[in-house]
Amino acid sequence: MKPEIEKVKVLIIGSGPAGYTAAIYASRAGLSPVLYTGGQPGGQLTITNDVENYPGYPNGVAGPEMMEDFRKQAERFGAQVRYGLATSVDFSTKPHTVIIDEQVTINADTVLISTGASAKWLGLESESRLNGKGVSACAVCDGFFFRGQEVAVVGAGDTACEEASYLSNICSKVYMIVRKDEMRASQIMQKRVMNNPKIEILWNTETDEILGKDEVNGVRIFNNKTGEKSEIAISGFFVAIGHQPNTAIFKDFIHMDEAGYIKTIPGSTKTNVEGVFACGDAQDNIYRQAVTAAGTGCMAALDAERYLAEFEND
Repeated sequence: MKPEIEKVKVLIIGSGPAGYTAAIYASRAGLSPVLYTGGQPGGQLTITNDVENYPGYPNGVAGPEMMEDFRKQAERFGAQVRYGLATSVDFSTKPHTVIIDEQVTINADTVLISTGASAKWLGLESESRLNGKGVSACAVCDGFFFRGQEVAVVGAGDTACEEASYLSNICSKVYMIVRKDEMRASQIMQKRVMNNPKIEILWNTETDEILGKDEVNGVRIFNNKTGEKSEIAISGFFVAIGHQPNTAIFKDFIHMDEAGYIKTIPGSTKTNVEGVFACGDAQDNIYRQAVTAAGTGCMAALDAERYLAEFEND
């Protein structure tokens, strides 16, 4: 049986704020975009209970509800939102080829990559069960909910130090759980947390279990030198051990940094491949916010529209 081949002007790979915003702009420009949602339709916000820092929602909004609003708005203007996962690509020829679910072949004049990044987790059952109920991977997103309370941050890099420092401005106390007897963070970031009276660093310490039935109320830790276990009463548990961009299928064609984030030409969403653009957390390892992702989604759609106009005039 011959594989199905479909020709599209604008193919958006991945949903979430970046992908859906790109779909809104591209569909309003009459480009008939096709968006494939990826393995987690709506992206990381679908596992976020409350979003209070996105403009336009004065009373806050549940992450899944917000992503549903984005999807409906994109579809209202004619974007085709489809469930499916891009499993391989070939950007060596034009039009670009993308295989969906190892079955459907899409030939696209432009490809907008909005596959996002996934937080790295410790792998504990309690961590998964209490995700969004006190467990978070983003202090800027969720720290506000724990103002005046005691929280813990796991990690030893710059991100963990930044999260701990940010939380110390909101929370009454911040415990940093560090696996070794030293940090891998830059010296300036280490000094910042070590000199902060509201931050207590627990060296040679690992997480045994996050405590709480319906919400976080503590953490059981152990010293990996002595084996001694203890419990700390906290209401927020922040995992800051890094993110993994969902970009592996593009590595043979697209320039990336050592962590796998896509490199874009400064001031644009253009990649090293003509007609391929990247937006959202797949190319942003600094801000990682819904509002910045949406902004780059807008940029990608505008860049694609201009590219297609030039392409058609050649």
